[in-house]
This record gives sequence, structure tokens and C-alpha cells, in this order.
Amino acid sequence: MNYIPQFSAVAGVMLLACVSPGPDLIAVTSHALAKRRTGLFAAAGIATSHALWAALAIFGLGLILAKLAWLYEAIRITGAVYLLYLGGKTLAGLRKSVKQAEVSAQLVKSDRQAYRRGLFVGLTNPKGAAFFGSLFVTVLPAHAPMWVYGATLAIVTVVSLSWFSAMAILFSTSRVQVGYVRLRKPIDAVLGTVLLGLGVKLAVDR
Repeated sequence: MNYIPQFSAVAGVMLLACVSPGPDLIAVTSHALAKRRTGLFAAAGIATSHALWAALAIFGLGLILAKLAWLYEAIRITGAVYLLYLGGKTLAGLRKSVKQAEVSAQLVKSDRQAYRRGLFVGLTNPKGAAFFGSLFVTVLPAHAPMWVYGATLAIVTVVSLSWFSAMAILFSTSRVQVGYVRLRKPIDAVLGTVLLGLGVKLAVDR
């Protein structure tokens, strides 16, 4: 059986999901504005979270998780609190001078920490379970060979890593960096406000 149409559909839907603005994109761009390397590590963390959600969905655990109200709520609240924390921390940094902010970014946003933040932002979005579960059920045929699921997992990972790495590179270019240094406080104010808004939205969404 030819699975090219199904693979293409998975890649297309996954790309649209990545392009859609949300916590994943904000996490990557905010790190990339400080340093390209940390932005790329945050992108790797996001891609890892997507791979884990997809793996859970392959084994049917994603839909099960979506039906466990208490666990779904726990993940949702944890994610909301974390986004509110990141938003508050970003806004609190507005009081620092440009030089202080650069030093803080070098100290705080290590590669490992950037990866962990990206991973945590992705894993604490419980909608990932429902998204991948419904995607695979809708697109992939029932009783498909295991290699098909393995290929699907690889597609999800590659699309996610490629898109968010591209965003990290874009937001760490010299032109963007110069603009960020000049407009750091307004940009951070927007980023912090967006993170707070996303945290509130995740907290109130059901």
C-alpha cells in the first residue's frame, strides 16, 4: 500500500500547527533573541516534546490521557503556571539596563536550560495529546504496519525541528539582533504580555 498521501497529510498538518502562533514559538524566539545557540536548543526541546506526544499517540495513550480529566487538568494548570512565570519574569526584566539584560541572558539561558524550557513548554500543553491522537486516527489507516508509525514519528520530529530551528535562526540574525537591542524593552513587554495571555488562556480553557 502507498502511504505517501498519508505522510504528506501528516507533514502538512504538522507544519500548520507549528506555524500557528503559540507558546512553542514564543519560547523559541525569546531564547533566539538572546543567542542563536540557545534558540536552537529551545527548538530541539520543543521538537522533543512533539516527538513524545506523537509516540504516546501511536500507542493510543494520547487519547487515553485526554480522557483522564484529573491528569489533563494537572498538566493544563502546570503549563499555565509555567507560562505565567515566564511572562512575569520577562516583564520583571524590563527594569534592567541593556547591558544587565545581556549579562543575565548569558548566565540564565544556558543551552541545557533552553532545551529544558522548550521541552517543558511543549509537554505542559495537554492539547498535544488530543492533537496527535486525533491526527493519527484521522489520517493513518487502521492496523497500519509499525514502520508507518515510525515514519510518521520521524516526519513529526523533522517538521517540528526544521520549523522552529528556522525561527531560531531568523530571530538571531544580526539585523533582528540590532533591532532587538534598540527596542528591547518594548519587545520584551510584548513577549511578556503574550506569555501571560497564553498562560491565562490555557488556565481558563477546558
